[in-house]
Amino acid sequence: MPVVTRNRDPQPIFLSVVTPAYNEEANLAQLLAEIQTALQDLTQAWECLVVDDCSTDDSLALLRSQKEIHPELRILRMQRRSGQTAAMDVGIRRSRGRFIATLDADLQNDPKELPRLLELVTSGQCDMATGWRVERQDNWLRRLSTRVANGVRNRLTQEQIHDSGCCLRVFTRDAVSRVKMFNGMHRFLPTLVKMEGYRVLETPVTHRPRVAGVANYGVSNRALRGLRDTFAVRWMQQRVVRTDADEIE
Repeated sequence: MPVVTRNRDPQPIFLSVVTPAYNEEANLAQLLAEIQTALQDLTQAWECLVVDDCSTDDSLALLRSQKEIHPELRILRMQRRSGQTAAMDVGIRRSRGRFIATLDADLQNDPKELPRLLELVTSGQCDMATGWRVERQDNWLRRLSTRVANGVRNRLTQEQIHDSGCCLRVFTRDAVSRVKMFNGMHRFLPTLVKMEGYRVLETPVTHRPRVAGVANYGVSNRALRGLRDTFAVRWMQQRVVRTDADEIE
């Protein structure tokens, strides 16, 4: 019988960086360069997954050209436009790292924060380190709507997360292994992780103004959906099933 050999990574992946992207052609090259610089001192193997949510600009062509510069880059392309939550979920599920980081592709999240957030998780201080954009560099309407939305979410879900919309996070693979992502649920990921019994630590992070491209998720398309999603999460909190058990010898 012939021996069947399987391709295996020469070194297990320690960290996976996941970035959903839609029409971010003007930002992707700089983003990849900044991620590489931020992780240059990481001695373990890492990868970067950019999930293209069916961009209509030249994002995909640019990403293909960047693979020659960044061998750690993996490109995933959604078969149809599916939204930020779906793209993030696909990246997380297809990643191979023991630890996972997420950040936006618009360069407003600073990749320099990744090593610090990673240290919070690997040192055992928490299972998820999530960013808090204390000095948010957005217009007054986005800042106001975010403050109101976070207040409503915290009131209804009895949470204390200051910035649930910040996608700059680092967490263990186990922390999200049982989390089911529905549309819009990426904003509730810290709460969903807590519901599974894992520890979440919120920490201030820098936030930068957008200098290229346009925001694809505005105020008008988030308010009502966000309120509806908050009630859904509240219902899940009241119906969560605890499955931890000890085997008695």
